[in-house]
This record gives sequence, C-alpha cells and structure tokens, in this order.
Amino acid sequence: MNQAASSSQTLGADLRALRKARGLTLTDMAETLGRSVGWLSQVERDLSEPSITDLRHMARALGVSVSMLFSHAPAPTDEAGYVVRTGARRPIGSGDAGLVEELLSPDLTDDFEMVHSTFAPHSRIGEEVTRPTQEVGYLISGRLDLVIGGKRFTIHPGDSFRIRGEPFEWINPYDRPAVAIWVIAPPVY
Repeated sequence: MNQAASSSQTLGADLRALRKARGLTLTDMAETLGRSVGWLSQVERDLSEPSITDLRHMARALGVSVSMLFSHAPAPTDEAGYVVRTGARRPIGSGDAGLVEELLSPDLTDDFEMVHSTFAPHSRIGEEVTRPTQEVGYLISGRLDLVIGGKRFTIHPGDSFRIRGEPFEWINPYDRPAVAIWVIAPPVY
C-alpha cells in the first residue's frame, strides 16, 4: 500500500467513525449533504474521493473543522495506523477560546480518541459543554481550572480527572499555558 492510499483510507474510516459517533445513519448524512447514500458509502470505503466542497459540507454536518479532514499527513507505510509522529499530528477543533488540540490517535476508528490539548494563558471556554462521552485527562504542565457538574477544581501537573457526560467548562486564569492529554470515548472530533 502506498502512502497516499493509507492517507485516503484514514479519511474514509474517520468520516464513518465521526458519522456513527453522532448517531447518524448513511441516509441521514446523505440527506444532509444532498448526496446519494451510494456515493457516501463509497467515500467512507475509500472508493471515491470527495471534493473540497464536499469535505467542507461534511465537516459542517459533523461539527468538526475542515482542517481536521484535510490534515491527513501520510505516515510511512510501516507506521500507518500504529505511530503518530510529533510533526504529523492532526489539528482538531477550531482553536477558538485559546485551546489548541491535536489528535494523538492514528485515526478515529477506535472506541476512543486521544488528544493533546494546550490551553492558552488567561483563556476559557465560551460556554458550558455537555457531551455524551466519558473523558479522562492528565495534566502535563501548567494549571487548569475545571468545573464539572457544578463543582470547581484546580488541576495541577500530574493530576488526572474524569468527566462522564456531565456539563463541564475549563478556565486557564493563570500566566502559563496548561497542557493536558485527554482520552475521549466515543470519539467526538
């Protein structure tokens, strides 16, 4: 398998995983996109390549950034699906509110995703979030305030935390960036 093939296969598998994580059927997604079920199925099985416009529409329908879908850096054939090199991490999310996230998982086909998150100093999420997920995080550096289910916590390096479908928000009122590793199930990006 060549590098380009492994890259496009990741795209189709990721699109399918994102669609399923949102509880959408092929029919639901095809209707949202104004495309046929057959076309969408071929894209998810890497038999057809979507246009840039199609990818923009898919990203909007799935609630992810277009860069998430475009950023499939090909891994060497023997590493594809196994290793994600530092320079090949895919950016995810919009980067709004001072949060930069990168996908550490090779793709979104597992029952979970692993994310590297950097929270800028003096930043906060714009509003409380509730997701149908289970999430566990580990703070590598900095400090981060979390409000989980109405309870406020200050997380320090080496601390870990869990969120189980509860409303949460994050705040970094400190002068240094906070860096965390999150495991989220099922994948949401």
